[in-house]
Amino acid sequence: MAASTGLFLALLMAVFASGCASTPAEALDRRAAQLGLQAGTLAGGEMLLRTYAKAAAPSAPTHPHSGELHIYLDGDGRPFVRPRQVARDPTPRDPLVLKLLLADPARAIYLGRPCYHGMNQPCDARLWTTARYGERVVASMTTAVARIIETQPASRVVLIGYSGGGVLAALIAERLNSVDALVTIAANLDIDAWTQHHGFSPLAESHNPARMSGQRLSLRHLHWVGASDDNVPPASQAVMRARVPWAEFRELADFDHRCCWLETWPARLGEITVLLSQSGYAPAPVPPDYRESRQSTSPAPGSP
Repeated sequence: MAASTGLFLALLMAVFASGCASTPAEALDRRAAQLGLQAGTLAGGEMLLRTYAKAAAPSAPTHPHSGELHIYLDGDGRPFVRPRQVARDPTPRDPLVLKLLLADPARAIYLGRPCYHGMNQPCDARLWTTARYGERVVASMTTAVARIIETQPASRVVLIGYSGGGVLAALIAERLNSVDALVTIAANLDIDAWTQHHGFSPLAESHNPARMSGQRLSLRHLHWVGASDDNVPPASQAVMRARVPWAEFRELADFDHRCCWLETWPARLGEITVLLSQSGYAPAPVPPDYRESRQSTSPAPGSP
């Protein structure tokens, strides 16, 4: 009798625990709220996308980024829970990009992806696996970015993409003349080189920024990569560097995929200001901390 009672209690506790466990989407929503960010929903064509924004813009901005609009795109999250097992919810677990947004004095908004953040709509797992940078995702997010720019007029618009979000930022920026600058952080800008580096299957249904047929000459580029990044090694960006010779590619010593972007974000924002101040496509001057040394404190994630 005692054994059966113990088994019943164990089963009851398991059911209770599963009922209380939050999904990655719920966890990120909760973390955003703790950081003082407001969650919203935006239509990107047929798809719904999650947004996060600061509660209020500065009433009388005097900072160097006043008049700018920064739109942040996050990494791929967790497309697979283990090899060959696709995740049901690929929403990022790491709030790094939310913290970057919060530390940015400019007007800033985080834009999620189709089928991420608990947006339960007709979804195909390919949208966060083989087609994570495919036409349906890119078209939806391009529509959403255009809508943000339309409703939040700015003198200059900057797309900022972390990791896989940098791939999407590159693809979107080429389609919108209203975007002034493309900024990426540890981004796998050549998805063919990236999948080969890791021994992954090719992302056959995705667009590759490094293989695009044309480049918008008026678009300013600034791409940072960590010299110690095992996830996105600097060498994996070689084709993109060759195709966009006017772009700024900056390799930071002792940075990896996670460290030390948040710790040095004020300096990175200063580089964006310098980039936007340039006329034509002249390369921006390299800042004094270009080769600063930082101690890595976090391992690189397994996927962007």
